[in-house]
Amino acid sequence: MRRYINNLISVVYSFIRMSLIKIFHIKNFSFYPVQRFSPNVVLEIRRGARVSFGKKVRVHSGCKIKACQGGELVIGDNVKINYNCIIACLEEIQIGEGTEFGPAVYVYDHDHDYRIGLKKEQYRTTSVKIGKNCWIGANSIILRGTELGDNCIVAAGSVVKGKYPSESLLYQKREIEVKAYKGDQL
Repeated sequence: MRRYINNLISVVYSFIRMSLIKIFHIKNFSFYPVQRFSPNVVLEIRRGARVSFGKKVRVHSGCKIKACQGGELVIGDNVKINYNCIIACLEEIQIGEGTEFGPAVYVYDHDHDYRIGLKKEQYRTTSVKIGKNCWIGANSIILRGTELGDNCIVAAGSVVKGKYPSESLLYQKREIEVKAYKGDQL
């Protein structure tokens, strides 16, 4: 019984929170009334960013969802985002309906351009597209330029970049390669 009461409180809280965000981002923010966002979720939408949440999106505690100016974040229906995940959007991130994230999954459509220098905050961006009904295992990182087809499974602890067809199982062998570099040269 307590679980149902907590869920109801989260849904009401989410509706109020989303409605307030909608006031400040009238044209660039859309959501359906039934969402379940934990009160501990950081939702940052900068001016000029576009964000859309489908029906019945669930986001657990400790998550951070950020869309910066010019970024477009689209999260489909029935998406479940587990504890302590980060979604950071500078260009475009699309997450298909029915997709589920394990805990501590990070999704970035950008990375630092180390050749310019980290202190200058210059980024390279490429869109990220995650298909429908995907499962992203715990502690996985989805990097810029990734496209996952529908029904893909990403094993826990994977770092993913590239294009993968539907119904793929992605996992990594645990081998570390070390390569030295000096300044701009690799």
